[in-house]
Amino acid sequence: MTARISKQSAWTARRLSAFAVLMLLVGCGGGDGAAGDGSGTEATTRALLTQPAGEGPATSFEGVPEIANQATTAYLPDLGYDRGDVQAPLKVIEFSDFGCGFCRRFHEESFPTLMTEFIETGMIEWKFLPFITGSFGNSLPVTEAAECALEQSTELYEALGGMLWVRQGDWKATGDAAALVRSWAGEAGVDLARFDSCLSEDRRLNRVAGATAIAQQLGVRATPTFWIVGYGPLQGALPVDVFQGIFTTLHAEVLAAADSAAAAPRPGA
Repeated sequence: MTARISKQSAWTARRLSAFAVLMLLVGCGGGDGAAGDGSGTEATTRALLTQPAGEGPATSFEGVPEIANQATTAYLPDLGYDRGDVQAPLKVIEFSDFGCGFCRRFHEESFPTLMTEFIETGMIEWKFLPFITGSFGNSLPVTEAAECALEQSTELYEALGGMLWVRQGDWKATGDAAALVRSWAGEAGVDLARFDSCLSEDRRLNRVAGATAIAQQLGVRATPTFWIVGYGPLQGALPVDVFQGIFTTLHAEVLAAADSAAAAPRPGA
C-alpha cells in the first residue's frame, strides 16, 4: 500500500496559506504559547488539547479493520468531504464512523451550531473523514453508499448522510443494510442506476479504505476524534460550548500568529 501523508502536502500548500505556520498532521503536540494563569477559556483549551486520549465521550476500538489493508493509496487531501472556505485560517479533520453513537450525538447536538458559527463564517475549514472502526457490522456498506452519493453531488451526500445519522438504529439493526440504504438513496433523489454501478464496481471503495488506513496511521483509537491541524487531536462528543471556546481561542491564536509573521522583518530587507 502506498500511503502519502506529507507535512507539506499539496493540501497544505493550497489550503493552509492563510496560516503558513500550520503543517498538516505534524503530530499530537500543542501549539506554542503559554497557558496563562490556569484559568479561563485558554487554560481549558490547553488542558483539553493535551489531556490523555479517552477523556471525552467517545467509542473506543482496537485492532486494524481488514478494509484498511485494501487501500491502494491513502492521500488525505483527496479523501473525505470538505465544508467551508479553503482560505479559512483554522482547519479541522473529523474522524467518525457512521455507526458510532457518540458521532451521531455530535452531529445532532453540536455540529449544526459549529457549522453556523465557525464554518459558514469562514473561520474553519472542516474535513469530514468517515472511516471504518470495525465495531459496527453494517458500517462498510453504509459508508460506501454515502461515498456513491457523493460521487453524484455534495447535496445528495448531505441528504443521505443526514439520514444515516438520524436513522442509525435502523441500518445497524437490519440484516440487509445495502438494500435499506439504497431505498433511502432513492428517497434523497440519488440516480439509482449510477448509484448501483458505483457500488458494483467499487468505484469509491478505495476512498473508504484510504480514510481507514490514515486513521490507523495517525493512531486514532476512538470516535469521534477531531484533528485540529497544527495542534493535534481532540477526542469525544464534548458539549457545544466547549467546542466554541476551543475554536474561538485557537482561531484568535492562528490570526495573531499570522499577523506576527507578516509584521516580522524579512532577512535582507
